[in-house]
Amino acid sequence: MQMSKIVRLSADIMYPFVVIFGLYVIMHGHITPGGGFQGGAVVATGAALVIVAHAFHDVKAMIPKILLYLQESGGLLLFIGAGLAGMLLGFPFFFNWLANSGSLFGMPVPIGPNPGELNTAGFLPLMNIAVGIEVWGGLTLVILYMLSGVGKEGY
Repeated sequence: MQMSKIVRLSADIMYPFVVIFGLYVIMHGHITPGGGFQGGAVVATGAALVIVAHAFHDVKAMIPKILLYLQESGGLLLFIGAGLAGMLLGFPFFFNWLANSGSLFGMPVPIGPNPGELNTAGFLPLMNIAVGIEVWGGLTLVILYMLSGVGKEGY
């Protein structure tokens, strides 16, 4: 069953804003409350909004489950790869070798009050991105599996 055109249009308009907010939470997770899990949950909530507004079978055709499986696995591999990257350079597992390096996400942390620079965390933003991708795919899969049983006989 589909919702009214107003509900569907409202969900379609709100979805990009929910995704942008979720990505904001993911990217600022090391300097504000939030992070990969919370941001991934926000983006998955946006997916739930679209799934509820449109018919389940239409959304199921638009979002193939294999894409969500790949997204979940890719996030996990990126997270493990970030941990192993330090070992390849001779550091311990999950050593933050990008911090204070002057490279991507490695600006030196200033002495005194920190205004919250995004690139002072080393590879913590990469870990937040990996967790956000994984949670986004996983929670969307959970929502799709939960909705696949709605309306079946015997419940």
